[in-house]
Parts: sequence; C-alpha cells; structure tokens
Amino acid sequence: MIMKTLKIKIAITCVALATASMIGTSCSSLSKTQKGAVIGSAAGGTLGALIGKKAGNTAVGAIIGGAIGGTAGAFIGRKMDRQAEEIRKTVPGAEVISADEGLIVKFDSGILFDTNKSDLKSNAMTNIANLATTMKNNPETNILVIGHTDGDGTDAYNQTLSEARANAVRNYAVTQGIAGARLTTVGKGESEPIGDNTTAAGKAQNRRVEIVIVANDQLKQEAKASAGQ
Repeated sequence: MIMKTLKIKIAITCVALATASMIGTSCSSLSKTQKGAVIGSAAGGTLGALIGKKAGNTAVGAIIGGAIGGTAGAFIGRKMDRQAEEIRKTVPGAEVISADEGLIVKFDSGILFDTNKSDLKSNAMTNIANLATTMKNNPETNILVIGHTDGDGTDAYNQTLSEARANAVRNYAVTQGIAGARLTTVGKGESEPIGDNTTAAGKAQNRRVEIVIVANDQLKQEAKASAGQ
C-alpha cells in the first residue's frame, strides 16, 4: 500500500508538470498508460475533465504522450478541431472526442461487429472507409486503434477478441489507402471499462473500439516552426 501510494504521488507530480508544459525527463519512467490513468482520474486534470469516462486510459495516455504544449500545441489543436468537424460530418456512426492536441474516435462494437465476432459488418466498412478519407485528408498524423470488451468471458478470450477487432479495423483502413506505418493496434480486453460491467447498459459502453489520432513528427515540426520555437 505504501509503495502504491508513493507511485500515485509521483505520477500526479509528473502530470502537473505535463499540463503546465510538457512531460520532463524526471517522468520518463512512467508509461503513457500510467500518465493517462492519472490524468483521467485525478480531480482537476484538464484533459481528464474534458474526456471524463468517455474513453480508456490507453487512449488518454497516447494523447498526453504525444503532446508538445504551448503555442505549438495550440497550432496542432486547431488542426485537430478541423479534422474533428470533418469526421462528425462524414462518419455518423462515430463519437468524436476532441482532446487538446489529439482526437479520439469511438465506435460501439455493435456498430462494427456481430457478437463475439471480429469480421467487420458491411455498414462498419462504410464507416471505416469514410474515416479513412479524413485520415488521407490529414496525412500528418499517427493513428492508434484500441479494442475493448465487456467483462463477460475469460480474460484470455476477451484479450484475444479485442486484439482481433482492433486489427480488423486497421487492416480495412489499409485497404482504403492508409499507410500501414501510420497505424498501430492494441487490445485491452476488459481492463479499461468506462461503464458498469454489472449492467447491460454498462457492458454495451465497454464493448467499443477507440481510434486515437495524434500529430506525427512532421506536424510537430511544422507547429514549432509556426510558433517560432
């Protein structure tokens, strides 16, 4: 318990530094997921307050880990806002969460897949194809696809299913012309619930795919140049 409390205090200190500017070398031992977990749960965390319980810690952590802050970060944020509006107009099956220097695009798994399946439905292909168009219109980004399940079934089964679903989304995006190098996948199984796994409504919330869009190195350099850094 003492060690756990110490880690939490250290993480909160690092998050305070990150929200002021950017994560320093003293926080380098924390993973992106740990940083995201603190932001997502700590009272008063700017990004956590913005996202609330709409997305898992891996998604939040990926955005924090890619942020550069300051005027350059604001430059990226404006580009992300424009992309968010484009996605909202063209991908009606998605929930778009604007998160400072990144975006989280969330699909309930029922929109994309049949129960216990990882094959994309025909309507899901349309959604992913439309999303791929916006990705092509905004090439200076990296994309992380995260699969999640509810708490039913074994941990091992849910982990495998979440990975398969994330890979199905990635692979179809590649067929739509998105460079595979821009896309990374991860399966989180049932480990990052955003709803109550004891209720049907909560389980439905937890069965989801999150697509995180963040600036790549080229866009970061462009942002810094614009800010005179």
